[in-house]
Amino acid sequence: MSKQEQFTAVIRELRENVPDITGVMIATVDGLSIGTDFPEDEAARVAAMGASSIGLGNRMSKVAEIGNMKDMMIEGDDGLLIIYMAEPGGILALRAPVGANLGLIRLDGPKAARKVAEIMTS
Repeated sequence: MSKQEQFTAVIRELRENVPDITGVMIATVDGLSIGTDFPEDEAARVAAMGASSIGLGNRMSKVAEIGNMKDMMIEGDDGLLIIYMAEPGGILALRAPVGANLGLIRLDGPKAARKVAEIMTS
């Protein structure tokens, strides 16, 4: 199975396990979308801004002396965007509506990020 097929399988599994999720993005820390179910024009913007946000979050974690950043959550009026690190070179971004089951997202999101990291390093 190709890496692209493996990324697609991670997205599919995550969407099946957490029905509240409305979008999944796998990207490099450079901002290149490598797997997504976001609309294509939105995917490029989310990948680029997600990578920028992760870079800033990493610097903030170091300055605040709280260790390595694992994830970040942006809560808006209409939904959530949670970005997980998929070390060493990737990110996993999840979009969900207000009122989504955050506990389930926080349970399955890190697992999916670890799978993404494994695929990237294989």
